[in-house]
Amino acid sequence: MGGDHAPGAVVAGAAEAVRDLGLPLRVLLVGDEPRIRSELAKQGALPAGTIEVRHATEVVEMGEHPGQALRQKKDSSIRVCFDLLAKGEADAMVSAGNSGAVMAGAVLVVGRLEGVERPAIAALIPSLGGKTLLLDAGANTDCKAVHLVQFALMGEVYMRRMLGVERPRIAVLANGEEATKGTELTREAAEALSRAAGVRFSGYAEGKDILGGEVDVVVTDGFTGNVVLKAIEGCAQAMIELLRRSVGSSLAATAGMALARPALRRFKATIDWDEHGGAPLIGVDGVGIIAHGRSGPKAIRNAIRVAAEAAAVGMGPELSRAAQLGRDLCGRPAKGKAGRGAAGAEGNGGEGKGVGGRRSAEEDAPAPTDSRRH
Repeated sequence: MGGDHAPGAVVAGAAEAVRDLGLPLRVLLVGDEPRIRSELAKQGALPAGTIEVRHATEVVEMGEHPGQALRQKKDSSIRVCFDLLAKGEADAMVSAGNSGAVMAGAVLVVGRLEGVERPAIAALIPSLGGKTLLLDAGANTDCKAVHLVQFALMGEVYMRRMLGVERPRIAVLANGEEATKGTELTREAAEALSRAAGVRFSGYAEGKDILGGEVDVVVTDGFTGNVVLKAIEGCAQAMIELLRRSVGSSLAATAGMALARPALRRFKATIDWDEHGGAPLIGVDGVGIIAHGRSGPKAIRNAIRVAAEAAAVGMGPELSRAAQLGRDLCGRPAKGKAGRGAAGAEGNGGEGKGVGGRRSAEEDAPAPTDSRRH
């Protein structure tokens, strides 16, 4: 029950989901029960049996260490959510709260899929070709080449299974298309991906290519990915504001805007992150969706939709195979499932040949670059 506008926006979004999406949903709202029920009373009649409330007495504060908080506050709403997921009482979880705690909960409670070294946050970004999947968008600030390779191959699975892209085009984010560009990390990752049979690897992508529609999956470390994501978000907001200011500059501009209003509404809907709902955690043994901290009811409704769709698709086995292929390409030995309470082998510490060109438990739990109260 986290986020800047919780619990009101979360409860309203859940009500919209069960009322409007036309899916066989049962939503468990986890948090302070009296406050949740007070908000539910404002929502009017809802389909019978579609919303339940689970009381949780604790919260993870923004300044707390995510892994330590999840271990110590076992009745925090996010810990209770992941406990429900681990016990099979829920098929997916959605949170607009502390993203570090969400990642820590995923790793500590439900664990990683077999073969996965690091789970990643995957962000869908509107592009001229439809949508581009950017990962990692903030879970792992320092990465090794094997992590980027796994992100790429798991992202390819997600785009095929969730968005119906028949042969997703994969690229590694770099500062140019030429093989000589990039860093040791990107060159090593690109070289490994170039040897992946059956994978449509396009080499390096520049920042402009994320929006250009020429690639479907772009991989980078979580620090760079989060900066790119926030820059794109800020650019979109600035464009809308500049457009508003231009409209009021003259009577002619105001009249022109009136004629263009339908097209502008479609444009706004295309770049509106509320429409996309949230970013999936890819590589954990369950479905977890991180919604934006400023999510309103529409964003929560769409995050629930994405979570329900991902749970129905069931990508776990294929994601595990993709992760193992990534390990094989990087010369890493086979690795089993990291069970509950286990984290990445290298934790969140420092984590590289060259093909480019267009064609801790507690201490080791990844700490995303953006954290909010949950």
